[in-house]
Amino acid sequence: MTTVRTAIVIGGGIAGPVTALALTRAGIAATVHEAYPATATGAGGIGGTLALAPNGVAALRAVGAQEAVTAIATPIHRSAMAVGHRRIALPTLAGVPPLRVVHRAELHRVLHDRACAEGVSFAYGSRLVDAEQTDSGVTARFEDGSTASADVLVGADGIRSTVRRLIDPSAPGPRFTGLLSFEAVARHEVDVEPGTMTFAFGRRGYYLYWPEPGGGTRWGANLPQQRPMSLVEARAVPAGQWLDTLRASYGDDDPGRQLMATSTADELQVVGSLQIMPPVPHWHRGRMVLVGDAVHAPSNSSGQGASLAIESGVQLARCLRDLPDVESAFAAYVRLRRTRVEKVAARAARINHAKAPGPVARTLMPLLMPLLVRTAMDPEKTVADEQRYAIDWDAPVTAEPALR
Repeated sequence: MTTVRTAIVIGGGIAGPVTALALTRAGIAATVHEAYPATATGAGGIGGTLALAPNGVAALRAVGAQEAVTAIATPIHRSAMAVGHRRIALPTLAGVPPLRVVHRAELHRVLHDRACAEGVSFAYGSRLVDAEQTDSGVTARFEDGSTASADVLVGADGIRSTVRRLIDPSAPGPRFTGLLSFEAVARHEVDVEPGTMTFAFGRRGYYLYWPEPGGGTRWGANLPQQRPMSLVEARAVPAGQWLDTLRASYGDDDPGRQLMATSTADELQVVGSLQIMPPVPHWHRGRMVLVGDAVHAPSNSSGQGASLAIESGVQLARCLRDLPDVESAFAAYVRLRRTRVEKVAARAARINHAKAPGPVARTLMPLLMPLLVRTAMDPEKTVADEQRYAIDWDAPVTAEPALR
């Protein structure tokens, strides 16, 4: 039985509220500290649509949020790949629920409300700058001069994590994927069945789209980019200028041309440069530990970023609940998570490479698509282990080196 009774969670985006919920259910009182001043402008307001894989939705059961999240999400029952005028249906993984797509702000709102209902406290405008550890606890220091103390401190503070630096000043930072991401809803209606997501390889860039419930077509685009731009830099460029670039890039594509032409600058979501986390050597030190994008951020190509963050929050809480001390709990947590998340990240990296094919690859791709679908894109070989993964909340975690 754990001796941990209190926890400070740094970061109020997705991983933070889920981790706090799971800790609360494990009997550990958690307070979430968010750097932004309010929920409306906080981490949940940044970014576009997220995909929740079946394993991520399943993990939400452990914190009682599955039904509330699926109620605001759009199910994706089938997918297809398109290159030029060639379109081919992609095989689906049998025996799993559909992928769910949901706007990040809406997901954040639901998780925040659920956490509050369970007794989780939130502190806003609370930006972490330092932490001091003792044998019995950890004290967090914030930019406004305030402090907070608890038995453990959890870094759920995203890809530019302050907690990661405090754990290991030499820890790697995020890496640029070479892609810049955008999203919008076009007025153009694509001629595909609702619940179908299409992955399209245009002449100058990759994009995806699906029919939006209520009308129009939601699309996301990844443009090749020479240098990374922060979100602030990307959003400093007028949206109309970005839309002109997108229209020029996808003007030769169908339906890319129509999607860009019927989208408006005021609705364009500039998501920014896509970045990933390389393997992080140290996930914890003393009484501090990392979850979510702070320690494992695969590209959004994986469709697993949010789902893995949810899983990690739940698994961390299980380990702290069942093991007698912080050291053994953190060790078990890493044992449960590292191999899984790094395998997903490696798969996503391969997909990113394919998103920006050269002229020869673009020429060959329509010919190779059927072979790729039958072999390299077989879901039983590529994503079965990811999507069928399910956490048994009630099963006790032991210090044995078992992975499940």
